[in-house]
This record gives sequence, C-alpha cells and structure tokens, in this order.
Amino acid sequence: MTISLGSSWKLMVLKSMPQPAWLGPDAPDHDVVISTRVRVARNLMGYRFPHHATTQELKQVLQEVVQAGKDAGLGLEGIYRMSEAEREFLLGTHLISPEFDISSPGRGVLLDTDRMISIMVNEEDHLRIQVLTAGWSILTAKRASDFVLEKLSRHLDFATTSEHGHLTASASNSGAGLRTSALFHLIGLAHSKRLGKVLSSLAEKNVVIRGIYGEASRAVGAFFQVSSTQELNSDFVSSCEILIEEERRARRAFSIEEFEKLVVTAADFATSCQKLSLADALRVMAWLRWAGSVGLEGWPSDREVDSWIASMEVTGVREDDAIARHRASELRVLLGR
Repeated sequence: MTISLGSSWKLMVLKSMPQPAWLGPDAPDHDVVISTRVRVARNLMGYRFPHHATTQELKQVLQEVVQAGKDAGLGLEGIYRMSEAEREFLLGTHLISPEFDISSPGRGVLLDTDRMISIMVNEEDHLRIQVLTAGWSILTAKRASDFVLEKLSRHLDFATTSEHGHLTASASNSGAGLRTSALFHLIGLAHSKRLGKVLSSLAEKNVVIRGIYGEASRAVGAFFQVSSTQELNSDFVSSCEILIEEERRARRAFSIEEFEKLVVTAADFATSCQKLSLADALRVMAWLRWAGSVGLEGWPSDREVDSWIASMEVTGVREDDAIARHRASELRVLLGR
C-alpha cells in the first residue's frame, strides 16, 4: 500500500504551522501513550472570573498576562485572531480547548516556539497554562509547567486564600488548580473486553477517564484521556505505568494475523464510505495506529497516524454532512486509495 499526503486545506495548515512538540519523534512509550499534559489554572487578584467580567476587565487581564510573558522572557507568541483553519489546527493539536472562543473580546492564546507551552487567556479562568509533551513524559511536562509558573508568578498576582489555595472559576479545581493527564491508545484492552474492568480499578484511585477532546467528549476509537486533579503523586504515575503494561499484555494475547485482518477491514470501511463521522474516523485511526506501532509493512507509523488525527476536522463552519464528506475524502487520500 502506498501512503500519500493529501492537499486539503487542513493538511496545508498543518504543514505551514509549527508542529506541536507532542508530535515530535522523541516519545517514550508511544505505542500506548500519545502525549502527556500538565494544565494549571490561575486567576488574577482584583478581577472577576471571565464569565462574570466586563469586556474592559477581560482586556486588562489579557494585557497584563501578555506583558508578564514578555517581562518573564518566555518568548511567547500571542495570537488574538485566527482563521477557521488555524483554529481547527490548534484544536486538533490540543493547544486550545473546544470551549475557547478566541474571537470574543479580551481573549488570546500565547504559544512558545516549540509549541509545547500554550496559555489560553480568559477561557474559563484568566490563565489556562498547558504543557504538552510527547509520549509518556510526565516529569518533563511537570518541570516545564513549574518553570513557566515560577516565571509568571514574579510578574502576576495570583488569586489565593489560606483556606482554599488558588481560586478558580470551578470550585472543584480550586486548591492546586492542577490537572495532569496522558492520552492513551488502549486498542488491546478494548478489543479484549477488559477495558471496563481496568478503568474501574483506576477510578478507585481518583483517576478520571475522559474522551480524546476532553471533558465534554466521549471515548471512541479506544483513545482515552487519563487524568488526575491531585498534585502529581506516585498514585497517578503508577496507575499510568500499570495501564501501559496492561495494554501491552492485552495486545500480546492476540496474533498479528488476527489484528492485521481488523486493520484491513477498518481501512476498507473508511475508503468505501462517502461520509465519516468523527467517531468512525477515530475508530479507523485506532486500528491504523496499532498497525504502525508494531511496524506492519505497508502501513503508516503510529506517529504519522497521530499527525493525521491532529489534522482531522473536529468542528467547523460547515454543516455536519459536509464535514463528514470531507473527512472521508481526506482519509482516502491519506491511505492512497
């Protein structure tokens, strides 16, 4: 099979914009873990939370954060308006959240050169600081997050109390204002019907399971965000490492021949469809990604499939039917069919 890249507008945007760090080649345990994220919520003293603030307050917060980034020497690029294609790229690469409306007054996103650090200004909180790294790399992400926070705290007065810690728009996030997470590909556990039991055991350790696009998304295609709102601790790290081993054990229980038949079936399904829902596209990608992770000849690498997932249209200005047709057409081109 010949794999070729398409010339769709989304892929052209992906090629023209800097590749996010989490798509880089140095990705530990990338057969199971696609990326790792540390997200920190902070609010500024003296301003109301974004959903209660006036336009003028939001603009003042944005101005303060941008200036703090400059004074801290973080080398961040500010983006305050973007095309639909650029928004789709940042959403698909998880550099902004689906809920973030950058077109509203007083909003912006600050990005570092490597596209590892992303700071959404005036999303749910005044600052949503994200560090995204490749594969299972929680310590790298946490160190980078701590570095950014320490630099910004010299120039910004964060809202805190002795009783509640850091104050956030959502009471459940107050305190540390922290969420650590990793994006897992659990195709083996899902196919063996063991996934529910394994995930239930993680829930007992205060580990939260969400879909690939965060809080409001369903888990499809065996892609799951595994996260914790506690300070980074051994429970979360050990839970993720156990999950990596459980997934590999589940994959080893099936023969390569059995898996390869399922990959071919998934690819045939995708290329025969005139329309593909986001859920169906992710299911197909899940099988393609497995093929790449074991180096099956004629299939793309797992990291190449990760870039396809990042370039896939999630939301857009077009009607759902048009988006579904576009996904199907794009995937046919990517598969060289």
